[in-house]
Amino acid sequence: MDREKARKRAEALVSRMTVEERASQLRFDAPAIERLGVPAYNWWNEALHGLARGGTATSFPQAVGLAAMFDDELLEEIAAAISTEARAKYNAYSAEGDRDIYHGLTMWSPNINIFRDPRWGRGHETYGEDPYLTARLGKAFVRGLQGDGETLRTAACAKHFAVHSGPEALRHHFNAVASGKDLEETYLPAFRALVREAKVEAVMGAYNRTNGEPCCASDMLMRKLRGEWGFEGHFVSDCWAIRDFHENHKVTSKPAESVTKALKAGCDLNCGCTYQHIMAAYEQGMITEEDITRCCVRLFTTRYLLGTLGEGGSEYDYVPYTVVECEAHLALARQAALESCVLLKNDGLLPLDPEHCGTLGVIGPNANNRTALIGNYHGTASRYVTVLEGIQDLTAGKCRVLYSEGSALGKDRVEPLAQPDDRIAEAVTVAKASDTVILVLGLDETLEGEEGDTGNSYFSGDKEDLLLPAGQRVLLERVLAVGKPTVVILMAGSSIDLSRAQEKADAILLTWYPGAGGGKEVAELLFGRVSPSGKLPVTFYYNSALSEMPDFTDYSMKGRTYRYYEGKPLYPFGYGLSYAKCEVTGLETDHESAKVRVRNTGARGTDEVVELYMRDEGSPFAAPNPILCGFQRIHLEAGEETVVQIALHPDAFTVVDDGGRRVPGSGRWTLYAGFGAPDQRTEELTGRRALSVSLSQ
Repeated sequence: MDREKARKRAEALVSRMTVEERASQLRFDAPAIERLGVPAYNWWNEALHGLARGGTATSFPQAVGLAAMFDDELLEEIAAAISTEARAKYNAYSAEGDRDIYHGLTMWSPNINIFRDPRWGRGHETYGEDPYLTARLGKAFVRGLQGDGETLRTAACAKHFAVHSGPEALRHHFNAVASGKDLEETYLPAFRALVREAKVEAVMGAYNRTNGEPCCASDMLMRKLRGEWGFEGHFVSDCWAIRDFHENHKVTSKPAESVTKALKAGCDLNCGCTYQHIMAAYEQGMITEEDITRCCVRLFTTRYLLGTLGEGGSEYDYVPYTVVECEAHLALARQAALESCVLLKNDGLLPLDPEHCGTLGVIGPNANNRTALIGNYHGTASRYVTVLEGIQDLTAGKCRVLYSEGSALGKDRVEPLAQPDDRIAEAVTVAKASDTVILVLGLDETLEGEEGDTGNSYFSGDKEDLLLPAGQRVLLERVLAVGKPTVVILMAGSSIDLSRAQEKADAILLTWYPGAGGGKEVAELLFGRVSPSGKLPVTFYYNSALSEMPDFTDYSMKGRTYRYYEGKPLYPFGYGLSYAKCEVTGLETDHESAKVRVRNTGARGTDEVVELYMRDEGSPFAAPNPILCGFQRIHLEAGEETVVQIALHPDAFTVVDDGGRRVPGSGRWTLYAGFGAPDQRTEELTGRRALSVSLSQ
């Protein structure tokens, strides 16, 4: 069904409703209108990396891990699997009369905010720090969720619009100030791409204000969204964000005024309870019937596009419940876990040989932690495989595995009545008794996440610094001091200062939050069943870098992310090692695409990600560092050579001036091709320099 047809059907239906009935449909928990055959519908559902909070579902790696794949084709398949499971659940549950929260077809995903500051607790919900990567992956996710059928498989939602990335503790009253340049260059490109190119059906406003206006009623943002970009879908507030207008932002004085401000700005749907005051605002003459009707028509247009109203239904009405956690979807989750893990260091210890590894000591608070598998906004899996269990299963009958928790995750002791560091003696004993140590450290959703959702109450889900919790730092030092060959595994969703491990450990593997079964794939990577191939979608900084950055509340991009950071990173954006040795041996370009010749000179096959970066060599408005403008994941067997053709994003030849206008660049550029950002630190860590060619107009 095309949008025009759906809109006309929505108009016809809404015209038969009373004003009160129309007003009731602007709540996220819209009630039934039985006399018109309209069933109740709850708009709130989550699909960040699998269906969340609605029962059993396939569990994929957390969003930042999905970004580390640099694989938009696989990401689209994953989103299609998620939306297929959503249809299956919707079909089954609605047949039982269950139309509850988290059971609908409107997915409040993806989160395409830019991970601009490494302290932000929700950064692991995003696709990282780069606008181009975020846009490309976000479009793939939207395509997968919405499908290409006669009706929408599900409706995707781009959030949080816009200029939103912490601090979590301040989000309900904070004013994010962004220059025109930073808006156009950093904060808005992904939203524009999802609206214009992926035709995302919904956009969610952020909690905070941007340049003085609350995002859920911002004239500036709405002009861009519905005016410049031509958005035709519906707009939803973040949850209880409209209440913040009068309670926290103080831009209104009472709920009826907040309703008026939001409704007239174009916020169609309220996640929260403030729109319960719509009729009060209407009766006081603050809003008109036309204001209510306009929003109601947009919402019912989406419901018709989903095929959930009227005759005809949807081609997805017969998706069976048995697709939930089916083998095909689990296979996608396994592939995603393998592609997402990033090998940060390897002095030759990896891959391990299960036939000759003797005694393995598996140590650390995340070694057997199910919570560290799943990130936040997660569903329930029917089976979980921790890193410890994955190692035990793979090495069964081949070597001895000893285990010690080593420390609590965030506290200074495991047992409340014990002395601090009460598992250190056990950890050291296990290390001494082992031939090789696998030390599994990091965070989970209780230490980084959304305000109100984590156990990290002091910082509302954000991080105070980039260090491991104190107890884990003690554990790391004591285990490294034993002197055994040691692999450090980091399970986290953001930048952590691993400089001590980089200095002393033999290998470091970053697994993010790899999904419910991710321990199996982590073990396969450790033991060489598959070569690691993930790349960092965020910069990993030394903790000292925080003193060089603008304050967390400063939304200027100066000194932030790989594009503007001029210090030395611990691990650069785009970086990741493998067990093979691949080289870029040739580079040609015609300004629209680049042909990159790549050879695997190693002894085993691997996936690799060919990355293209562009630097404007003459414009005063250019970022100081080369910027990602294209990438392609490939597979090369040992000794194989291939030529990859990669399109160059047109924005690579433009810059954004101080007034926020995207204009042609200087006419002189350098294009780089390699397996990471073309910087000195990448060369130090990989021993390889990116190839480059000069371009001119």
